[in-house]
Amino acid sequence: MERSIVGRVHGATFLLLMALVAMGMLPWLPTVEAQGRGGVLRIGMTAADIPYTGGQPDQGFEGFRFIGYQLYDPLVRWDLSQGEKLPAIVPALAESWEVKADDPTKWIFKLRRGVKFHDGTDFNADAVLWNWDAIKNKDAPQYDPRQAGQVAPRITVMKSWRKLDDYTVEFTTTRPSSFVPYQVVYIFYVSPTQWQKVGRDWQALAMNPAGTGAFKLARLVPRERAELEPNRDYWDKNRIPKAEKVILFPMPEVTTRLAALRTGQVDWIEVPAPDAIPSLRQAGFQIYLRPYPHNWTYTLNLTGPPWNDKLVRQAANYAVDRDGLCKSLLNETCIQAIGEVYPGHPWFGNPKVRYEYNPAKARELLKQAGYDGKTKRVKTSVLISTSGSGQMLPLPMNEFVQENFRDVGIDLELVTIEWNALTQRVRPGFQHADMAQFGAFNISYNFQEPQSAFVRFFHSTSVPPVGANRQPYLNPEVDRLIEAAESEFDLDKQNQLLAQVHEILVEDAPWIFIVHDLNPRAMSPKVKGFVQPQSWFVDLTLPWVDK
Repeated sequence: MERSIVGRVHGATFLLLMALVAMGMLPWLPTVEAQGRGGVLRIGMTAADIPYTGGQPDQGFEGFRFIGYQLYDPLVRWDLSQGEKLPAIVPALAESWEVKADDPTKWIFKLRRGVKFHDGTDFNADAVLWNWDAIKNKDAPQYDPRQAGQVAPRITVMKSWRKLDDYTVEFTTTRPSSFVPYQVVYIFYVSPTQWQKVGRDWQALAMNPAGTGAFKLARLVPRERAELEPNRDYWDKNRIPKAEKVILFPMPEVTTRLAALRTGQVDWIEVPAPDAIPSLRQAGFQIYLRPYPHNWTYTLNLTGPPWNDKLVRQAANYAVDRDGLCKSLLNETCIQAIGEVYPGHPWFGNPKVRYEYNPAKARELLKQAGYDGKTKRVKTSVLISTSGSGQMLPLPMNEFVQENFRDVGIDLELVTIEWNALTQRVRPGFQHADMAQFGAFNISYNFQEPQSAFVRFFHSTSVPPVGANRQPYLNPEVDRLIEAAESEFDLDKQNQLLAQVHEILVEDAPWIFIVHDLNPRAMSPKVKGFVQPQSWFVDLTLPWVDK
């Protein structure tokens, strides 16, 4: 049975079907209280280390969530102040932006005046250009390949940038793209002066960074903690943090996070153990669940057997017991995935293929592909992590999928490495010698906006090192439809084109679509003011701890 989550992209209302209401999700969303502030907010993350603090963070979107959007600002940001609809793009370091009417490859951003970096220097057009050179211009002295690698797949069409005046910047794209705001939302700005001051050393800058964000870094102990303090001079006076301090702790083991919450060592944990949720709720802890643009998936190696055969890919999608995974293992903290996006989403369309748990059909498709399940079985491997941003509970989940596969004639070897090492390892894609030995990797993905959902994973120009089409998946019709959607500024027409893209992707199955997470987190009853948005990110300026 399909559970449908119906919504409208780019900040429109995101309605939940009765199936989700029946899951008891809505009562699990505590109300925001309008009184009290202060306290020290201690958070247990899933990452094994503190995300990089010197600009563009690592550790996946957990790095963006707890470091990037807190210490820094982008030109535009997600409005994370509510959870009833998908977050919209709103002004941040840019007050306004527009595409030129006579040349849709040029975008003009008007910058906010009066913004200061944490070191007291001015944010202006020169700072914008300096930061873009740091991630895109290999000849620039400040170029940092580490940070460039973190954001390259998100800014695939950004070609050049120039200063029109002290507070106006013009960006040029490789092709007309209505998706530009959804690219610049992921780029953060560091003080060029601070980089010079610390000896033109990015690692030194990470210990003493200077962004423009609502928080400053007060203390950093790698692999142990990061302490963030409010930026009382923050340019947006409506977003001065309410907590006195936020402390981030790396806790990759779910049992460690759970024990830390129960014993009062932390006030908030990411991804509590699903089987512990009932007892946590009974003990008075706050449990948050809400759908967001997440896909827990296998990215497949399409360069050769077995996954270059669509029959095998479709068979694998029929082999997964998604309902059993969500109910028996994950205690309904997820919903089934039968495509990149949810059924009912404007981009879902009407795919010819609807994946369900059907082992018999999986065996039949494998037989058509030449695998009888006895004398000839599919033998492959998947690279997985022990924890990580959006990874949910990767070890037991992958073991569950492994057993499903074994039942239909697919022998899957699980190769486990640390999360940040996984994100670095897969970056060159399966065409790289270091990845060619693996049949797949397991990394969860975001489809918050069309750039992330389609361009960076499935357009032929996004093959590494430019983007994240690591399969690689090459389909001229998908390219044509993506480019048509990208050049379309009418939202309804854009959605129709993207739905056609999704229909093709579901049938072609370049991924194994498994589940969509419901973003569980658990908090002490002392945590007030938190908002659970329909996003990978959160606004840490909102919560405080009741003393």
